[in-house]
Amino acid sequence: MRWMEVSLSVDGEAAEAVAELLQRYSYQGVAIEQENIPPEAWDDGEAEPPSRLTLRAYFPADRRVEETKLQLETALGHMSLMYPMPSPTYRLIEETDWAEAWKANYHPIRLGQHLLIRPEWVDIEPEPDDIVITLDPGMAFGTGTHPTTQLCLEALEELVQPHTQVLDLGCGSGILSIAAAKLGADHVLGVDTDSIAVTATQQNSARNDIAEKITAQEGSLDTVTDSDQQFDLVVVNILAHIIIAMCDNLLGDVVKPGGIGIFSGLIADQAGEVEAALRHTGLKPYARRQKGDWVAVLAKRPIKQTSDD
Repeated sequence: MRWMEVSLSVDGEAAEAVAELLQRYSYQGVAIEQENIPPEAWDDGEAEPPSRLTLRAYFPADRRVEETKLQLETALGHMSLMYPMPSPTYRLIEETDWAEAWKANYHPIRLGQHLLIRPEWVDIEPEPDDIVITLDPGMAFGTGTHPTTQLCLEALEELVQPHTQVLDLGCGSGILSIAAAKLGADHVLGVDTDSIAVTATQQNSARNDIAEKITAQEGSLDTVTDSDQQFDLVVVNILAHIIIAMCDNLLGDVVKPGGIGIFSGLIADQAGEVEAALRHTGLKPYARRQKGDWVAVLAKRPIKQTSDD
């Protein structure tokens, strides 16, 4: 089989809306890459948030390919009435090259105080105090290049404590699960509705010699709430409207009293609506982290509910 790659260069404000649109047509998610990162910046943990992002998605180059392209371009045309949208670029990719197509733009990156995200195929000499996360995401979301993932990683570095039990809801490549485990969590449960993501998390956990600390399984929020599991730390890096919907489905119940949730995948003007939904589910937002237009909300579950909460 051959595949059609569609790519668009967008600013941070448009990225979420375009990613959500591409998700409707793509096979196994949307890749999001920072643009124009020079090699000398790979080790620079203080780099400015990117002003431009490249979004890539893949769909089968079969008899419906022209119909799919027309539907995509029509939707982008409608979106352009509200915000300028770029024209998509298409590239035909052979099956054997599909999984390799995006690797040329995936480089090591340093985050927080000690985190180093290293693609498996890139050699880089770590510093003595580096916490190295080695990844081959495949077609699963989560390379560490997108600001939403970076916000989660930096929050995890601050919040993970010894004996912490962590839930990674929508685990993708496993990058957040692995970071939590390497930062000292006792155990991490990674859950994703995509079987490819579950496999990627399992393989990347083994690649980092941390598999004994991570359980990856196919499922959703319902999978966790049905088992009555609760966690000291919950990380959800998805999209604003999905997090809001989860709040109507007992999202707060998976956070232990006194525990903390990290909620990312939001642009700045969505944060207030997400915070309101989190309060409705029993959580208490207490901080925001921001990179460019992207925001992560941190929320606690009070140990004891009071009338003021």
